[in-house]
Amino acid sequence: MQLHELYPFPEERKNRKRIGRGRGSGSGCTAGKGNKGQNSRAGGGVRPSFEGGQMPIQRRLPKRGFKNPFKVVYAPVNLERLIEAFPNTTDITLDAIYDRGIIARGALVKVLGQGELTQAMTIEAHKFSASALEKIAKAGGQAKSLESVTEG
Repeated sequence: MQLHELYPFPEERKNRKRIGRGRGSGSGCTAGKGNKGQNSRAGGGVRPSFEGGQMPIQRRLPKRGFKNPFKVVYAPVNLERLIEAFPNTTDITLDAIYDRGIIARGALVKVLGQGELTQAMTIEAHKFSASALEKIAKAGGQAKSLESVTEG
């Protein structure tokens, strides 16, 4: 017998509460909702954050911080990861990086310099770190930096 095969016997199972099925059932008449009021009505009740008309806590507390709407976020990828994913390739394009699932499609890519480059490669990305540029140039390769953000 496995853990997922365990189940209670039928006589041990509790029946669900059937409301609004006559006075003899124990929850007939008003169906366990009491008499009158907002919560007794169909569709009635208040939202979870409602505090009975008191000023809600999310409005009493001060707002903190700053959210920069112009912040540009790059998805980092190391040289060693690219070398692993493209073992016998000399030309790595942005679409190839997206297709292999290394980075989500549409994300801005920044290549970082962790890892050793042994052969000349042409790598296409939005941005490169200084160490990545140095290693690519040292191996005789080329780094194609794409225009990521349009000024306007």
